[in-house]
Amino acid sequence: MTTTFDRLVLEPRRTDQPQAKPARTKETEAAQSPSMVMLVLLASAGIVVYAIFLLNPANRGDWLPYGMVIAAETVLVVHALLAMWTVLSAGYDPRGFAFHHAQDRLYGIGEIIGERAEDRPQDWQMHLDDWPVSIDVFVTTYGEDLATIRATVEAAVAMTGRHETWVLDDGRSDAVRDLAAELGARYVRRLSSNGAKAGNLNHALSLTRGELFVVFDADFVPRPEFLHETVPFFASDDVAFVQTPQAYGNLHTVVSKGAGYMQAVFYRFIQPGRNRFNAAFCVGTNVIFRRAAIDDVGGICSDSKSEDVWTSLMLHEKGWRTIYIPKVLAVGDTPETVEAYTKQQLRWATGGFEIMLTHNPMSPRRNLTLDQRLQYLVTATFYLTGIAPGLLILVPPLQIYFDLTPMNLHITVWTWALYYLGFYGLQVLVAFYTLGSFRWQTLLLAAVSFPIYVRALVNAALKREQAWHVTGSKGAYRSPFAFIQPQVLVFALLALTTVVGTWKDLSNGYPSLALAWNATNTLILGGFVLTAWREGRAAKQATRPVRGRRTAAPALAGAA
Repeated sequence: MTTTFDRLVLEPRRTDQPQAKPARTKETEAAQSPSMVMLVLLASAGIVVYAIFLLNPANRGDWLPYGMVIAAETVLVVHALLAMWTVLSAGYDPRGFAFHHAQDRLYGIGEIIGERAEDRPQDWQMHLDDWPVSIDVFVTTYGEDLATIRATVEAAVAMTGRHETWVLDDGRSDAVRDLAAELGARYVRRLSSNGAKAGNLNHALSLTRGELFVVFDADFVPRPEFLHETVPFFASDDVAFVQTPQAYGNLHTVVSKGAGYMQAVFYRFIQPGRNRFNAAFCVGTNVIFRRAAIDDVGGICSDSKSEDVWTSLMLHEKGWRTIYIPKVLAVGDTPETVEAYTKQQLRWATGGFEIMLTHNPMSPRRNLTLDQRLQYLVTATFYLTGIAPGLLILVPPLQIYFDLTPMNLHITVWTWALYYLGFYGLQVLVAFYTLGSFRWQTLLLAAVSFPIYVRALVNAALKREQAWHVTGSKGAYRSPFAFIQPQVLVFALLALTTVVGTWKDLSNGYPSLALAWNATNTLILGGFVLTAWREGRAAKQATRPVRGRRTAAPALAGAA
């Protein structure tokens, strides 16, 4: 029988043949696949050809709709090209000789062989450069249900390698305190919630002394090998943190599937590609930090609700190295409802726009390499790609109501479709290759989220305080329509425009591209509105009291 000790310590590693670079791992094989490289190159060519088609003066239509199309498509084209460039760099494996050497010497064999020590791998002392390393594991909580917290804390306590687990409770719950004591974790409660999650972490750092510290959100359950796969990277003194992916186990609603799969390309190809440029950034959970690096930048950045990206930027400007490994070492929850998705995206987008407006990565004052500047520029402006669909949605109504066309009327529908598919079709194909299937939920959310990102841009520009919301947190029921009023209004406009466009085309005796485009947008917005309606109906049914319960409660109270 193969034991934990056999797997982690005694497995032989070939060292008789020197290697110029680390061997490919299963996480990097897909990025290095010739098929993937060919597909990315074809998609890049399609992007360039589409851009040339749009910018050709002979194809220009009326200035207003043409300007809207150019503004939106410029953002999309630039980001698509930069994404393809990053994806082509994703074959780099950060596990070099120093990593493997440190992993082979991570545990003291004498300590492990002790009586029944194999049954408690969480007590095995870890070493770097033959010196014991101290590790704190922080589980941040803020009102999550006890079952969720229990699963995460139990798994955190049981991870292989000696460490101290801390429950950082900003919800100030006695039940969470008791749960931590039951599971063998230490408990920290602040008197205030200043700085939100960043403040919670900084407060914990003032009470602990571990050389390394791990951060898990309360809904991300770590796997036993988390420390075994991440700690060896810190054998290199310049490593500030090691980030692992966010993977999700609750993909059972339209919103959760769309939100979860939307990030698949990012975690499988974009983040690994950033390793080559030393530009991989923290995503707030499933990450392990070197305390000295965080001390060097004055703690976790607490001036933004996107503390993870801002802290990464500060570390890179200080010259620290960051690492991302595309190996799933924790599984958590993605937003399941319209409300949770809206609040999450609003917080993330506001943080990105704050960088764009207040800390321009391209400024000569930033101590960053050119590659890092470009990668952070992509991060800071990424959510502009979410605003672009909002501009494009308004183009068909301009033609239907005012006869303002974005492109030359002599361009046939088939010509337009050819260039359009060369751009969007090939990108969908890349996503299909990545995910292994077509995820219409992702396209749905990408097309209808523009009001969220417009609001985030306004918040960042006006420096409005963005309230902290926990992903997936449970609270009082609110109708999803309270969060999608702009989408409902746009759907109503598009539905009316489709009716008008149909009447107009019947009068003219021929179909128009504007009507087809507008009808497609109407269906997409309508699908989202229908999703919200179904979600609201299901939530009402779930919270509806069972007949007879209301009369039973007073009787029991009186008997007491």
